[in-house]
Amino acid sequence: MTGMILSVAPIGEYDKRVVILTKEKGKISAFAKGARRPNSPLAGACTPCNFGKFMLYEGRNSNTLQSAEIENYFAELRTDVEAAYYAFYFLEFADFYTREANDEREMLKLLYQTMRVLTKKIIPFELVRYIFELKALSVSGEGPQVFQCVRCGNRERPCVFSVKEGGLVCSECGQNVYDGMRLNTSTLYAMQFIVGTPVEKLYTFTLSDEVLQELRKVMERYLDVYVDHRFKSLEILKQLTGLK
Repeated sequence: MTGMILSVAPIGEYDKRVVILTKEKGKISAFAKGARRPNSPLAGACTPCNFGKFMLYEGRNSNTLQSAEIENYFAELRTDVEAAYYAFYFLEFADFYTREANDEREMLKLLYQTMRVLTKKIIPFELVRYIFELKALSVSGEGPQVFQCVRCGNRERPCVFSVKEGGLVCSECGQNVYDGMRLNTSTLYAMQFIVGTPVEKLYTFTLSDEVLQELRKVMERYLDVYVDHRFKSLEILKQLTGLK
């Protein structure tokens, strides 16, 4: 199976439990026997972010990792603490939103491309975060409507962005919308680009500080309402970077 390791946990004295997001079967967990022994061929393979091919034995009640051919270790992340914690956050986010036996190919592609961008430092890490969050929510079917009014479907009238309504609300439908944000045109265009663009072409733009600040406000409010989970890695990342 082709996939990326989302998390690793010690089991017993010598084993590990790995959670892998796979192209073929969505998210799966497996036991890597002896992976904590220094001379184990699985020792280096069982690390978060590792991407490659994993051979599993599927038992009645559990899976066993037999071997792994790692194609990308994303080793650069281990020498940059900030990049590493962004990576841990993205892995934890994907772990929360993916399911076993689901078609998670888009999320896997998003994770892979995101890790590549982190290692190459093409665009600011904070922007990478908001792009990843919005695209991941959209891939999971929980993203906001950013192309038309959520109530009437109109694409022409001026709109505000309402977190509680789940997206854009036009001027005729928005009389009772109390949390409407009138977005900068560049902010709305960026959100539309993120939602509508294939993953392979996603990380190809930057934003002004003003637009990035507005995108931050939108995403933090949206996640507060729709993501009922506290990510431990995000708490550490906020302490590390000084983000509120």
